[in-house]
Amino acid sequence: MGFSQDNLKGFVLALSSSAFIGASFIIKKKGLRRAAAASGARAGSYIGQLNNISFCMVSHIVIVGEVANFVAYAFAPAVLVTPLGALSIIVSAVLAHFILNEKLHQLGILGCVMCIAGSIVIVIHAPQERPITSVQEIWSMATQPAFLLYVGSVIVLVFILIFHFAPQCGHSNVLVFTGICSFMGSLSVMSVKAVGTALKLTFEGNNQLLYPETWFFVFIVATCVITQMNYLNKALDTFNTAVVSPIYYVMFTSLTILASVIMFKDWDGQNVGSIISEICGFIVVLSGTIVLHTTREFERSSSFRGSYASLSPPLSARLCNGNGEFMKHEEENLLPDEAVFFQRQEMH
Repeated sequence: MGFSQDNLKGFVLALSSSAFIGASFIIKKKGLRRAAAASGARAGSYIGQLNNISFCMVSHIVIVGEVANFVAYAFAPAVLVTPLGALSIIVSAVLAHFILNEKLHQLGILGCVMCIAGSIVIVIHAPQERPITSVQEIWSMATQPAFLLYVGSVIVLVFILIFHFAPQCGHSNVLVFTGICSFMGSLSVMSVKAVGTALKLTFEGNNQLLYPETWFFVFIVATCVITQMNYLNKALDTFNTAVVSPIYYVMFTSLTILASVIMFKDWDGQNVGSIISEICGFIVVLSGTIVLHTTREFERSSSFRGSYASLSPPLSARLCNGNGEFMKHEEENLLPDEAVFFQRQEMH
């Protein structure tokens, strides 16, 4: 299947978004290191000492990156745009290697190569963006029985997680808070795509701001993003970021692609070979992300615990147990690829 102009625009915007957001954290950490050198203290304790120029530069770069990511959904399907978010982690890791002298070891390089290879496969086999002429057309997609069933299932599961599991095991099982964020994130991306398409049509001369459906999607975006940020912060406050990050990325991206396939029927008209290739590319990206985060966790363990690194609990243990003050200490030493991941996800 050929690569359409809309898909190309969405791809370039998503790629630009990853580059801007990945670079923004490097600039921020560079400023923190300078502030730490001037004060003689650890950089993580001196976020407030970033000078106004550095802060404004980072803010503008992040805004440009998020706007590019937002607009990308108006041109390309979520199946193409969402997995490319992993590239921002690669950008930050590679720039940190050359600019911040944070060595990227062989496993980290392998993780980056896997993410790039998987992204290429996804881009090549991505479905075409179907033409949409009004927000009411998107509304008809959002109210089809299959997607309403998905939305109803998400709402029920989120309520069960919030009111039943969160009070009982939310602070001991990382899947509770990340599950809430991921489910709500899939709905927020669908609404972001609807709002982005409405604005795109409006700028083309077909005003969609007159329709109440547009503002309903805006309300859904705001509600989902607030909920995401709340429970993502709880997850980060309770668990190690190296555990939360890959789990959240896998769940969020998988559910977003599922929601997009149901609502926008991204895979309709595609042959089985293309669909399988996309799934394989997605799995490779997920695997590369996990490898990269595992490598960074190992590096941090070696750096901060020295010979005690081997005593670090396995992933299965950390999934079901709180990490106490030890995890708080690691949060303060957030690495570029981890911080930039959560910087992206809180914006959705």
